[in-house]
Amino acid sequence: MSRNRTTHNRLMRRAGVAVAAGALLTGVAVYGTASAAEESAAQPPSAQNQTLREAAQSSGRFVGTAIADHRLNDSTYTAIASREFSSVTAENEMKWESVEPNRGQYNWGGADRFIAFAQQNNQQTYGHTLVWHSQMPGWLENGNFSATELNQIMHDHIATYAGRYAGQIDRWDVVNEAFNEDGTFRNSKWLQVLGEDYIADAFRAARQADPNAKLFINDYNTDGINAKSNGMYQLVQRLQQQGVPIDGVGFQSHMILGQMPGDYQQNLQRFADLGLEVVVTELDIRMDMPSNSSKLEQQARQYTSVTEACLAVSRCSGITVWGFGDRDSWVPDWFEGQGAANLYDDNYQPKPAYYAMREAFGGDGDGGSNGGGDNGGGDNGGGDNGGTGGTDPVGDCSADLQINRWNAGSVVEVRVTSQQALNGWEVTFDLPSGSVTQSWNAEVSQSGNRVTARNLGYNGNIGAGGSLSFGFQTNSGDEYATPRVSLNGTACAGS
Repeated sequence: MSRNRTTHNRLMRRAGVAVAAGALLTGVAVYGTASAAEESAAQPPSAQNQTLREAAQSSGRFVGTAIADHRLNDSTYTAIASREFSSVTAENEMKWESVEPNRGQYNWGGADRFIAFAQQNNQQTYGHTLVWHSQMPGWLENGNFSATELNQIMHDHIATYAGRYAGQIDRWDVVNEAFNEDGTFRNSKWLQVLGEDYIADAFRAARQADPNAKLFINDYNTDGINAKSNGMYQLVQRLQQQGVPIDGVGFQSHMILGQMPGDYQQNLQRFADLGLEVVVTELDIRMDMPSNSSKLEQQARQYTSVTEACLAVSRCSGITVWGFGDRDSWVPDWFEGQGAANLYDDNYQPKPAYYAMREAFGGDGDGGSNGGGDNGGGDNGGGDNGGTGGTDPVGDCSADLQINRWNAGSVVEVRVTSQQALNGWEVTFDLPSGSVTQSWNAEVSQSGNRVTARNLGYNGNIGAGGSLSFGFQTNSGDEYATPRVSLNGTACAGS
């Protein structure tokens, strides 16, 4: 999805929703100067020398990054890209305007460099992308073609392009961003001239050109169960019924801090249940600038939640981040006042999000600023991330849950009273059945049965003896005993 900065002004800006900063948390992440970054970035950021790549491999997943061609002469950049990631996606060099700038005349330089880099570093390759409405060369975007001619252009491009790299690409984004937000098909040139069948035809052509690559459809804002992802789901079912060779679905997951769908894992799972591979293809989590330690810790927790969701879905084969350094991010050019979306800062120093993601994959934490907390696991944090993200420890607390059920679901109101003042909070409990479908007054995520609710920007500070409250809705009306609630890792009375 990331655009070349020289072309972004001619493309439509996507609407973004700003969110308030997270509550102020304890602990400050300190990063080196630019000169220190240059000296240290080439070294693994863990005393145990475990990389993100090794941690992901231990979980049976790949972890990938988008690669910017113009950075491949930067030794700091290439050291991180080769060491930390087991899969790579070309950021711009494999898009139509780069590969076939003139009809029938191909420019393979950037794509060849990308393939060579991956092969040198024993990395999987993600081909991005064969058919897309954006970043088309002028001759294609502005050409007046009949259906027969445009169909031939598409087939020729796929045959030549995918055929050249047959056997060297692990996964292709065959069709990219085919949907509107309401689940209808985007009114692209492809749809206008060829109709919906262009999608099936593109997949068939890709299979013929590269029989061994896995073929994906990819889109953004399909992370939760919504109109757009429902449109995608229905299309995929039709393609399968028609015998179209589709192997997987990509979820871009360009997220906003504090805005992760509560049904993210459930959404991945329903596509996996169709027998498809699912991949998080372009993950980044942007925030209102400037960043601070509180926002970085909240971002780290959100990276953890995405990683845990993928790990909970057996057919989720991996996660690709859309670039790893904030200095290379597409976000500031597209979303005014937002940025700091990636795992590394402007100086290529690892942020709390890096350590949180590595730990979520089963690797080492950083011993103090990993965003998954410093408390070392146990009840808090909902699994491997094992922590409260820097929130204050608490003493006595009490919890009260009001559950209103009906046949197809329930609404749960949670109130937790703390005897100590809180400067940021995290509430965890196990939901005996069903999944969270929506929530309010908290950032709520779910991994398996474990539900984690964290404060938003406006409700993190609670005075001694005060109460926090939030609510959520589930898709199960089953009766069950009130679950035990923990606040910042301490079990509360009354639950």
